[in-house]
Amino acid sequence: MKLSEELKWRGLSYQTTFDNLKQLDGGSLTFYWGVDPSADSMTVGNLAIAMMVRRFINHGHKAVLLVGGATGMIGDPDGKATERDLISKEQLAANKKAIADQYKTIFAGEPFEMVDNYDWFKRINYLEFLRDTGRHIPLRQMLGRDFVQSRLADEGINYAEFSYVLIQAYDFLHLFREKNVTLQVCGADQWGNCIAGVDLIRRATGQEANVWSAPLITNKTTGKKFGKSEEGAVWLDANKTSPFKFYQFWLNVDDTSATDFLKIYTLLPKKVLENIIQEFAAKPRERLAQKTLAWEVTKLVHGEEQAVSVRNATDVLFGKANFQLLGETELALLKAELPVVKPSPNLAITMASAGLATSASDARRLIDSGAVSLNGQKVASADYVFQAGTNLLKVGKNKFAIVEN
Repeated sequence: MKLSEELKWRGLSYQTTFDNLKQLDGGSLTFYWGVDPSADSMTVGNLAIAMMVRRFINHGHKAVLLVGGATGMIGDPDGKATERDLISKEQLAANKKAIADQYKTIFAGEPFEMVDNYDWFKRINYLEFLRDTGRHIPLRQMLGRDFVQSRLADEGINYAEFSYVLIQAYDFLHLFREKNVTLQVCGADQWGNCIAGVDLIRRATGQEANVWSAPLITNKTTGKKFGKSEEGAVWLDANKTSPFKFYQFWLNVDDTSATDFLKIYTLLPKKVLENIIQEFAAKPRERLAQKTLAWEVTKLVHGEEQAVSVRNATDVLFGKANFQLLGETELALLKAELPVVKPSPNLAITMASAGLATSASDARRLIDSGAVSLNGQKVASADYVFQAGTNLLKVGKNKFAIVEN
């Protein structure tokens, strides 16, 4: 497929300033994508745009990846009902490094250039900026933004946040002049900021630049977007969302989302994905789409070795592998995720202490109903006495604990 065709097929096409999409399919162009270091990690929402960037690179376009050291000092107010809390310079520096490291992981083996917009803003004289750049940005355009109108009608907006769009617009102009960047790619929520850059380039230079945006990725069950400020955000940093939880997130997406996400979040070619989706449609209970998605995305973000360990541990939890044959890496991984308890005088009390039952009598009821297994084997008696070693206790389909002598 040509790039314009692939972006549409994968669900990575929303709004664009191109009047002819074939402009993407010709010779190489230079484009940029930026992430503000408002946190010390990207989320799976950012990852969707990163995967779109991979498509551009794979089709021969040149990528400039921006870490927003300048914009991160203010924070994008778009869509925020209240003023952002400023982060310290020390935290900003740590966040910038973390984002840069994630760029290097996601785009490992791909050609790209990384820049920090603080490097040019720290040299800009304020009066010169107003004279040379500010005069090209109509106030009417800035006041017309929906979030500005909303904030003005409520508690107001400060000058720093109001000026954010000028900074991002200038980034585009600077990269246009210095690196021949003629395209910015973004998520749908950044469309207004990117258009301001296109307009500034036109007013300041008389030349044309463009924007390509992808739709925001949402949880189809809750309707919430995959963003940093959303409750339950899924992070790329293993310290914020463990590789195990990361894998489980993809494994548990609904069927419709799974087929959509396979196209967005994996690098698998169209023919391979079509075969997977066809097989999944024929046998949905086997969850091939979710399993492929979890494997591919975890491997990309956390590496193949970690993905193998997480997959092995998951297979044990759901009865597809023997717990007692787990290696030390997988066992340590499970211990970090599940309750770990010492055995009590009998199984019922142990279940209650592990939080797998509300009481010993509740535990006995669960055992009698056949809902309890130990190391993959059903347990028939509440009086079971644990032997020395490490054991996996399971109640129902999704409640687990490790019992260790």
